[in-house]
Amino acid sequence: MRMSEGVEWAMHCCLTLAWLGNEVPVSTAKLAAGFELPPAYLNKQLQALAKAGIMTSTPGARGGFRLARPLEEISVMDVVTAIEGPAEAFQCTEIRRRGAGAGRPEEQFRVPCAVSTAMRKAEMAWRRVLAAQTLADVQAAANRRAPQAGEVIRRWYEQN
Repeated sequence: MRMSEGVEWAMHCCLTLAWLGNEVPVSTAKLAAGFELPPAYLNKQLQALAKAGIMTSTPGARGGFRLARPLEEISVMDVVTAIEGPAEAFQCTEIRRRGAGAGRPEEQFRVPCAVSTAMRKAEMAWRRVLAAQTLADVQAAANRRAPQAGEVIRRWYEQN
């Protein structure tokens, strides 16, 4: 499974909004410029976050986006689900029923196959890990790796 770049964009925008504070909404155009992203495509990601209750959207010339709740209340899985949707990454198509398996009795297919079981187990593991990690955890890690990141972002947004 490959997640879309929208997940990365969404997480960075959430962190940026947190570093900027939540007093004034930040426009899509400004967020897009901050990462050199296409505004129209970024706006789709931001709208998905607003629909999921992660951000709020304020319309109008002075409108834009703000976080709807603190980073401590937003899991990485919340962002992934908002952008990618809730569908499972692995989709079993039961190919064992075709070819050599065609015509075998139905009772042989009542139990999920070992491939499906292994993939679902792995998916549940990564979903649990992402659900247990908040954006506050990610921001703390970012601050440890680049202590000046928040200040650099605030300065850039003030000047542009």
